[in-house]
Amino acid sequence: MLWKKLFLKFHCGLSTLILIGLENCGGVDWLNKFIAAMWPYLDKAICSSIRGMSKPMFAEYIGKFQIQSIEFESLLLGTLPPKLYGIKVHDTNENEIVMETAIKWAGNPNIVLILRLFSLQIRIQLVDLQIFAAPRVALKPLVPAFPCFANIVVSLLEKPHIDFGMKILGGDIMSIPGLYQFVQETIRKQVSNLYLWPHVFEIPILDASVAATKKPVGILHVNVVKASKLSKMDLLGTSDPYVKLSLSGERLPSKKTTIKMNNLNPIWNEKFKLVVKDPESQVLQLQVYDWDKVGGHDRLGMQLVPLKVLTPYETKELTLDLLKNTNINDHQNKKPRGQLVVELKFTPFREESSKFSSQLDGCRSMVSRDERDLQDDFVGGAGLLSVKIQGAASVEGKRHSNPYAVMHFRGEKKKTKMVKKCRDPVWNETFEFMLEEPPLEEKIHIEVRSRKSSRFSFFSKESLGHVEINLGDVVHNGRINTKYHLINSRHGMIHVEIKWTVA
Repeated sequence: MLWKKLFLKFHCGLSTLILIGLENCGGVDWLNKFIAAMWPYLDKAICSSIRGMSKPMFAEYIGKFQIQSIEFESLLLGTLPPKLYGIKVHDTNENEIVMETAIKWAGNPNIVLILRLFSLQIRIQLVDLQIFAAPRVALKPLVPAFPCFANIVVSLLEKPHIDFGMKILGGDIMSIPGLYQFVQETIRKQVSNLYLWPHVFEIPILDASVAATKKPVGILHVNVVKASKLSKMDLLGTSDPYVKLSLSGERLPSKKTTIKMNNLNPIWNEKFKLVVKDPESQVLQLQVYDWDKVGGHDRLGMQLVPLKVLTPYETKELTLDLLKNTNINDHQNKKPRGQLVVELKFTPFREESSKFSSQLDGCRSMVSRDERDLQDDFVGGAGLLSVKIQGAASVEGKRHSNPYAVMHFRGEKKKTKMVKKCRDPVWNETFEFMLEEPPLEEKIHIEVRSRKSSRFSFFSKESLGHVEINLGDVVHNGRINTKYHLINSRHGMIHVEIKWTVA
């Protein structure tokens, strides 16, 4: 039905309008005044958008039912703007803002369609439009770039009430027995099918490249096998080599092999695991150094391996000619510096494996039974434990409140940045741990501390509360996102998100 499709497009434009107001909302009265002031300009913008979206829709009907053409004679939304009646904001612990509101619009639009049928010209007018809806609006994810969220996601909590009439050639076609009920019910069903929760209508606000936050998608397994014919750096005609390896785009410390003393053909066979966030653009950086007890270590050579040359789950052995640097035009790169042999394998996480399905189709026969079993076992096997300390609330020290969080896990200690003079700090810092097996029986200890700005103080540090989190639920559920009451704190809470992702 043509009017039904037109209404759905119009509803999308109206939803966008309401959400633009919600973005700037400081109160319902203020927002309604803002919409009223902006309505003449929004009317033109929405109508222009509807005209553009309707052209391909009209084209579908040309030639059917002897229809020769369809076009708008008039398209104006009128002088009466929609109104909001109350806003309720929900705290979901997620990286989003969720609001519920009620919308009422008793408009006076001037919308007239002209249909050319045979030699006839039929004018159809939409009249007495009324809409009552209760949408749920989510602004997510929250990002540091203006306007601070990437998408607007809209859904309806209940079926909307939609009432309007249609007139043709001066007569009310809704007076035809049964037509009014049929049209109204059809539109309600279609709107509900599209937007009734959990179905949503998503409006992108920011470009994906701006809003995207890189998350781990898999593990790069690196086996540094051996090197041969390395350069002689010591006075005795030998070297003490070791290898540093890291991924581009990461600020984490490089991983290192052991040092092989007095050896120009060292054999390591040492294995490492690196977290991959973008296999299409990241590069493995390999650097061979000569260890020196005194002074800096001399670089014997280096090489780069783009991860996009790897096929998921397939082990690839590479023999790399070591270079002085990455400048291919540098004449020093023509000098032999030895070779480095490595074995590489990229293993996508379970939740990311579908994205690499096209690559997997070509190499599925090469995947061992053990690797397939590892994919199917969600709990067992190696994986990545990701701990995001988002923030705290109502933390207060007796002497000062400059909070930071300290996390203890498996003998490692991680700290967030300190926020000065704040009771509700926001950190949003993530710490990652590569584990050989799931931490089913383990806990993470997180403590909120305060440190005085001056280092020379008797009461320089104090505890603002702590919490211990069992990781068994994280392993079985894959993720938890919870606010915990801090022990030894009157009202303090800490917000932590923990994910366990199996390789």
